[in-house]
Amino acid sequence: MATCDDVRDNVKKYYGSRLESSGDLQTSAASCSLHCCPVPRSVTDALSLVHPEMTKRFFGCGLPFPAKLDGCRVLDLGSGSGRDCFAFSKLVGPKGHVTGIDMTEELGYMENLGEAGIQSDSMDVVLSNCVICLCPDKRTVLQQAYNMLKEGGEMYFSDMYASKVVPDHMKQDTVLWGEGMGGSLFWQDLISLAHSVGFSTPHLVSASRIAVHNSELKAKAGDISYASGTYRLFKLPKRPVMSEATVTYKGTLADFPDQLDFDSSHCFKVNVYFCAMQKDVAVEVSGEMAEIIRSSRFFSDFKIQMLDKPDSSSESPPQYCRLSPFLLADKLGSSVKKCSKTSK
Repeated sequence: MATCDDVRDNVKKYYGSRLESSGDLQTSAASCSLHCCPVPRSVTDALSLVHPEMTKRFFGCGLPFPAKLDGCRVLDLGSGSGRDCFAFSKLVGPKGHVTGIDMTEELGYMENLGEAGIQSDSMDVVLSNCVICLCPDKRTVLQQAYNMLKEGGEMYFSDMYASKVVPDHMKQDTVLWGEGMGGSLFWQDLISLAHSVGFSTPHLVSASRIAVHNSELKAKAGDISYASGTYRLFKLPKRPVMSEATVTYKGTLADFPDQLDFDSSHCFKVNVYFCAMQKDVAVEVSGEMAEIIRSSRFFSDFKIQMLDKPDSSSESPPQYCRLSPFLLADKLGSSVKKCSKTSK
């Protein structure tokens, strides 16, 4: 069994010498970020300012750019060439701050952020783009992210996920691991992993199927399929009082004046018109969702009316199908053909 140090060395070699650009990847992961969901104008403007050489060496599998980053302290895990970091620096503005951590001794490891100089409870948002699948100890990565976040803070990240548990023999294959296939987490395991370190239930934002171009790697994967998924997790207050609520979005976010798609299950509209009269749209949400809004940076963007109803959102694992990136990708039409690059 390879050690964590062995895995890190192999990943650094794979991305440092074997891959010159995202086009050298043997899957469609990098191109999936272009099709997952509509991109706000502020994000496209920020990305357009990044130097082409940095964009060329981008190996992400999603577009983890949450709303309302202005003034935030942001930590980018697995910053790589720095493409996302430079874009984030535009979005956080002059009062915000962006720190990038990559898999090198000079910049630190995601599994030990303290050694890299990151203080606990210091970050508003932790972001990551397709690097957790390259880490051997995913629980520690999530725990470290949780520790560095302030109360009410958010981890917003894209990653590769497998349709079933990846067997050990695939994890030993250097190329499979470098492509993210060997280290992909079975998507259902993310839910229990997030809960175990203290995070809220994951919220699935977007997803797309991933095609494997290389026939040899495809054969090694067998009946395991892959998808790109973007999730958001929140660090809620300790022992919150969970009560269902109705929430009304105020339309105060610049990129979303009429409607805020918080995730694939929660869409908040500003108002509707009925018989020439404007009517606010109040949405009933679970106790956990109400607590997320109340404790996060989105608090001022909503009107919240707590209900005299205890939270009834506790779910058993079979009911978490709404969090499957595979089902969402198929629902959105993010098929392999739409997402994949031209095969070499």
